This record gives sequence, structure tokens and C-alpha cells, in this order.
Amino acid sequence: MSGEEHMSMTRRPQRSRFAAATALTAASVLVLAACGSGDDSSSDSGNAAAEAKKVSVTDATGKKVEVPAAPKKVIALSEMDLDSSLALGVKPVGLTAGRGQKGAPEYLADKAKGIPVVGAVTGPDIEKVVQAKPDVILAGQLADQQVLKQLQEVAPTVVTIDRKKDWKKALTLTGQVLGKSGEAKTFLADYDTKVAEVKKSLGDNAGADVSVARYSAKGTAVMQQGVFISDVLKDMGFKRPGIQNKPGQGHSTPLSDEDLKQIDADWLFIGTLASTGKDASLFKELKSKPAYKQLSAVKDGHTTEIDGSKWTSLGGALASVSVLDDIEKAMGDK
Repeated sequence: MSGEEHMSMTRRPQRSRFAAATALTAASVLVLAACGSGDDSSSDSGNAAAEAKKVSVTDATGKKVEVPAAPKKVIALSEMDLDSSLALGVKPVGLTAGRGQKGAPEYLADKAKGIPVVGAVTGPDIEKVVQAKPDVILAGQLADQQVLKQLQEVAPTVVTIDRKKDWKKALTLTGQVLGKSGEAKTFLADYDTKVAEVKKSLGDNAGADVSVARYSAKGTAVMQQGVFISDVLKDMGFKRPGIQNKPGQGHSTPLSDEDLKQIDADWLFIGTLASTGKDASLFKELKSKPAYKQLSAVKDGHTTEIDGSKWTSLGGALASVSVLDDIEKAMGDK
């Protein structure tokens, strides 16, 4: 994710949405207070039972948050939150559209079918979040304190993604929040097993130089260290060319055609965030340019067109396994 994309995550929704959410939340509190104002002693036992069904988790910022022991209505405010939830067998009641998407990332489209959109990369739509009546909110890497405060008034809100965007830690934390810690532990163990199996299947290609690039109308950029896909490639023991070994907020600045050689490697995985649209159309033009055709990976037939929403966005548990499948299909011994 680029610095520009990170900044967009912290933009505040419109003040009217905040006001509407606050009003709705305040009204709900008043109604609940009125309902509980009687002397019925059963209310005390009911409250005690509700408290007993809560658990405390420490979110990615180090904050303690009390959440339901087994939440039923979950909202996922990032691609990684959606991925983690679905990987653990929980279908959220709301999601934010992925980068370059109108809804869920393409690789999650089938599993996420029917989930309402309650926001975008720029931030959640507070009114829609309120309408979904969640009992817990997975807030991804959201850092805007005003937005977080608004969300906390709706339901317990957990920041799930740390500064390193570590998908494994995010999955483990999400498992704690959703009461699915066992499932998260099993998934990670299965992932390690799959990594070992795919490594073995690569034969002489194990340890090769691998480049990952995203194309957009602004040009071609490569994915640097500190993002999902680079962590998966590191697990696989691959080497990375040039600036792909350097830390970054996501992808590099777009490269000109003259600098296109910087995306070259033994194997090249390249694609756009969406399979249709302006970027996808222009990508077809890139592939016809001499600078692209002269890349050694292209001449050797070692290029694979990828789903950029899976390879070059926030990623997650399901994305990691799917990426391993893509790698094995492209580089495995035939």
C-alpha cells in the first residue's frame, strides 16, 4: 500500500455522518436506559450473564478492548479483516470496498457475495455501520482517533493490523476477537505445511529471483518490503531484485518505460488491481512495448499475470494460500 493510500485511510468521513451516528447511538442509549429503569431483579442477573460472556483482547495498538465472547455480527473495515474473518469461517455483515474495487477484492468475491458495503478506502460510512447493528468492529489499520471514537460508540472496535501489516498477527488477533483462536492456530500450521510443500515442488526454481509489480495508469511500480506479498515470498525463501529489497509503505513510485528493467527478475508476477477498467486496458498496451518485451523474464516465458487485489494489496490468510497456489502453478516442475 502506498503512502498516499495509507493517508487516505485516515481521512475523516463527512461531519453529517458523524452527527447522524452520534444521534442514533445516543437515542439507542436512552431507549436502553428507559427499558432498564424498572426494579425487576432479573435485569441484574441478565447483566451479569452478559458480562460473563465478554472477553478482553489487546488490539494492534496495545489497547485493551472488551468484546463479546462469540460475536455474531461482525463488520470488517479492511481487506485483511474481511480475508481473516472468512478464513476463520465468519461472514461479516459489512465490509469496506477494496483498493480499486467497488466491493470485496476480486479473489474474495465469491465468499463475500451478499455482504453490504459500509465504506471505502477513504474510511467507513458511519451511518451504514450503525444500520448494520454490529456487535464487534474490526478496524484494520484505522488511525483516525475521531473516526475510531465514533465507531466505539456503535460497538467494541478493534484495530487489527500493526505497523508492519503482519497478516499472521492480524489473523491471530482476529481469531481472539471472533472466538476462533483454535481455527487461527490451525490455519497458520497448515500454511507452514503448504509453504514447505510448494518449496519442494519448485525444484531448481527454489530460491530464484522473484519480482512483483503492479501496473496502473500512473505507470509500473514494484512491491517493496514490509507488505503482505513480500512476507509470503520471504517465507518461500525467494530473492528479490533491486529496490524490492528495501523497506517501503507498499509499492515503489511508478517507473517510466526507460526504467522498466527494474521490474525484471528470473520470474515476474505482474498485474492490475482490477481485471477490467482503465488500468487493465493500458496494461495490454504496456505488454506490446519494446521495453517490456526486452525483459529477460518476458523473453524466457517466466511472466505470470496476477490478480493485483490479491498479490499487491493488504492481503491476508486466504490470499497467502492462493498466492502459494499461483507460485506453484507458474514455477513448479511440470
